[in-house]
Amino acid sequence: MRAYFRGMPSASTGAPTTVGAHSSPCPEPATEPATEPGTEPGTDATTPPRLAPGVPGYRRMSLALFAAGIAAFALLYSTQALLPAVSHEFGVTAGTASWTVSAATGALALCVLPLSALSERFGRVRLMTVSLVAATALGLLVPFAPGPEWLVALRAVQGAALAGIPASAMAYLAEEVRPKALIATIGLFVAGNSVGGMSGRIVTGWVAQLWGWRAALAAVGLMAVVCTVAFRLLLPKARHFTPGSLDPGALARTVRGHLSDPLLMRLYGIGALFMTVFGAVYTVIGYRLVGDPFGLPQGVVGSVFLVYLVGTASSAAAGRLVGKLGRRGALYLAVGTTAAGLLLSLADSLAAVLAGLVLITAGFFAGHAVASAAVSRTATTGRAQASALYQSAYYLGSSAGGTLGAVAFHSGGWAGTVLLGLLAVLGVVSITLYGSYAARARVPVPVPVRENRHLLSAAAARH
Repeated sequence: MRAYFRGMPSASTGAPTTVGAHSSPCPEPATEPATEPGTEPGTDATTPPRLAPGVPGYRRMSLALFAAGIAAFALLYSTQALLPAVSHEFGVTAGTASWTVSAATGALALCVLPLSALSERFGRVRLMTVSLVAATALGLLVPFAPGPEWLVALRAVQGAALAGIPASAMAYLAEEVRPKALIATIGLFVAGNSVGGMSGRIVTGWVAQLWGWRAALAAVGLMAVVCTVAFRLLLPKARHFTPGSLDPGALARTVRGHLSDPLLMRLYGIGALFMTVFGAVYTVIGYRLVGDPFGLPQGVVGSVFLVYLVGTASSAAAGRLVGKLGRRGALYLAVGTTAAGLLLSLADSLAAVLAGLVLITAGFFAGHAVASAAVSRTATTGRAQASALYQSAYYLGSSAGGTLGAVAFHSGGWAGTVLLGLLAVLGVVSITLYGSYAARARVPVPVPVRENRHLLSAAAARH
């Protein structure tokens, strides 16, 4: 994304790079020189090559993280399509029922940073495995919650358990994958998230219609068991991980450094605002579709989440979008697509609402893939913490979006939820424009040719 935010510090000296016309939110990778097949630029034959398409292990890694993304998103949002049924059984409002989603995403947001520190000490693969196993075990207990308070509490613990997945996965990819393949690989991981969100909601919708929402949650738990086993069997051993310490002071310094970085802060804001839109829309959409004028049954409402396939495609295509439009162009396209979908969904036509959901989903997943990849590429040290802070902002946005979206729906109907989404989209545009302005303000003014010659002559005279 040209002239977008600002130059990043040099990895070797810590000095800022010169900001010119080609600055971007995550600096463009340097052109890789020609090397022997199977080796990585800048390494010798004894260094294990980083993974990339065509390198042994890349396909297994992609499939493993795809499975992890399916399990994580299916578990995290397992109650979202069931909120009308939960409201009906427990006699609670949409705002109260939405806490079964917001508690999970909020707990994840709070726990992702400390768990990312554990991944620096004990390894990305180990922490992802423990997190998936714990969250899956809790997923098998959630269906037995005796009341709304227990349901919310179990979901909060489950969200905390899932916190080890997102930051560890991003850090694992940043360490194990070649820079040029990173955006596309993260796009595949995000695509797994979208498939998990889609399949979890479809399964819960139809199973709930046949056997009730508790059986639906049990089905998601069993699906997560299969994905967890696949993840553990497929994921290659980390070859570029170096264990760090659990020094709280060092962690605090790393976090302060990331939080004082204007570029990273803008990316965190973009992720949070995109997720606010997405959380609000998909928390409330079930209530709108089961009510007037649509009156759809629970199974059909669950099938609406097939539009997540669009998100799978748009996130996987994020690398190509950046290549054609630049990062700033890709973000603007994602924002425009999301806003168009919000406005289209206002119509009292099922076809228009579905088309709006398609656009919202495509825009969200494209924007998320670009922003999260930018964070992984920007942080030269403390990658796990940088990714963890992004994930914290992202899931806090989800938690806020789910709760505020339900409140807005209760107060102003679907139009209230759409207004909330448009305000969040406007926030993304404002951050992007400000970043572009800040980058242009730092571009050094070229010295005129005539003055340049005078300076060169003076220098020659001095020497």
